[in-house]
Amino acid sequence: MNKTLGCIERKTLLYKTGVEYGDYTLNHVQGCSHGCKYPCYAFLLAKRFGKVKTYEEWIEPKIVTNAHELLEKEIPKLKQRIESVHLCFTTDPFMYGYDDICKMSFKIISTLNKSGIKCTALTKGLLPLELADLSDENEYGITLISLDEKFRERIEPGAVSYVERIKRLWELHERGCKTWVSIEPYPTPNIIEQELNEILEAVSFVDKIIFGRTNYNKEISSYKKHKAFYNELSEVVIEFCLENDIAYHIKDGTQTPCMICSV
Repeated sequence: MNKTLGCIERKTLLYKTGVEYGDYTLNHVQGCSHGCKYPCYAFLLAKRFGKVKTYEEWIEPKIVTNAHELLEKEIPKLKQRIESVHLCFTTDPFMYGYDDICKMSFKIISTLNKSGIKCTALTKGLLPLELADLSDENEYGITLISLDEKFRERIEPGAVSYVERIKRLWELHERGCKTWVSIEPYPTPNIIEQELNEILEAVSFVDKIIFGRTNYNKEISSYKKHKAFYNELSEVVIEFCLENDIAYHIKDGTQTPCMICSV
C-alpha cells in the first residue's frame, strides 16, 4: 500500500534538538497520517507557526523532496559535531501505508551510517526488517502507551496496531538490533484504566525504555492525583528496568517532589 503524498522543499534539514535525550534530528516529512489525538505537540507547533491550518491538513503528509540533497550538503559540515541523528521528533519516519516515506527514511539512515553517524528511529508504524542490515549502532523504537486496541483506534487512528508494532520490534531484536520503546504520553486512569506492568512485560526484550507523562491535555489536569500517579509509575518503570537489566530514561517533568504531589 502506498498512499499519495504532497511535496514541499526546505532550506535546511539537520538541526540540534532541544529534547533532553536527543542530539541532532531531522524531519523529512511535514504532517503525519497517524493523526494522534493526545493532543499531538508536533501538530500544535505546526499550527502555531502556520505550517498547517487544520487537523485534516496535518494528516495529509507532505514529503521534503530535496531532503537527500540537503543531507549530502550538511553531513560534511556537521559530521564532527553529531553524536547521533534521531528520526523524527515532528513526524513519523515509517508512517503506516506510505511506502515512499519508509523508503526515504531507510535511505537517509543508510546515508548517515555510511558517514559513520549513528541513527535512532521511533515509529507508530512498522519498522522495516531491512534495518537489521544497517549499522549495529542504530537504535530502533516504537511508541507504546497501551495494549488496548480500541483505545489505539480512538487515540492513534491512523497508526498500526500495538500487536504488529511489538511483533516487528521483536523481530528486529531477534536479528541483533538495539531496540527501545517510548511509553509516552502515558494516559491517566480517567482516560483509560490499564496496568503498566502488562505493557512493560510485553516489551521486556528491549534494551531501553523511555517513560513520560501526557502534556497539553485538560483531562490530565482534571485528574487530581496525576502528580502522584506519574511519580508512582516512574518508580514502577525504574524497578522493572533494574530487575531486567534494561536502560531507562524518565522524561523531564514526569516525576515531581513529594510535597508538590500532595497539593
